[in-house]
Amino acid sequence: MIYGIHPVQAALANARRPVHTLLLTRNAEQRLAQELERRQITPERVLPKDIDRRLGPEAVHQGALLETDALPEPSLLDLAEQANEKPLVILDHVTDPHNVGAILRSAAVFGASGLIMTRRHSPPLDGTLAKSASGALEHVPVLLVQNLSRTIAELKEVGVTVVGLDSGAADRLEASAWPACVALVLGAEGRGLRQLTRESCDRLMRISTGSALDSLNVSNAAAIALHWAAVQRGPSN
Repeated sequence: MIYGIHPVQAALANARRPVHTLLLTRNAEQRLAQELERRQITPERVLPKDIDRRLGPEAVHQGALLETDALPEPSLLDLAEQANEKPLVILDHVTDPHNVGAILRSAAVFGASGLIMTRRHSPPLDGTLAKSASGALEHVPVLLVQNLSRTIAELKEVGVTVVGLDSGAADRLEASAWPACVALVLGAEGRGLRQLTRESCDRLMRISTGSALDSLNVSNAAAIALHWAAVQRGPSN
């Protein structure tokens, strides 16, 4: 289930997203009129309390709820090939859907080739995550894998340099040469990268900080690193 004006709008604009059920309030229907006309969809008109009953009172749905299917997953090889132009993002047991959604949004803004997470210890690709991503879920390919260290090994075999962000690393991100084909690995808040993941990376880097706080929220760290990668690639159209 995807809810909220921007996530539902982006999903309706994505031809790969089937529409099983679409619940809209009068106001939401007016705001999504262009997408409804393009897809030739007649939504079910409801009151806000009807969606509240489906999602619970805490969900900020803005009068829009879409029931759909998950998007097809890309192949690892496809993501590796695209990492020649844009960095690939890998998340190591980042479980907070708000953080993952924010990372997806940064990935869309700064041009990441895709996102890799484990099937376990990752939030579902709908609901809160989709709302936090504000439509980016429709633009950034997401691959779910069983074993992260094995996936990292496979990426390295096809020429992808795997860089782990670690607040304790000796090398600073800003002072390091950026690899041409790179996957950026970020760990969960507090624990950071797991030991096996850290050992699997080609290089470890840290983001320079100017205070006693030596670490950043994982979504902020992702945004900074992806922006730095975009700067290293140079201006784009």
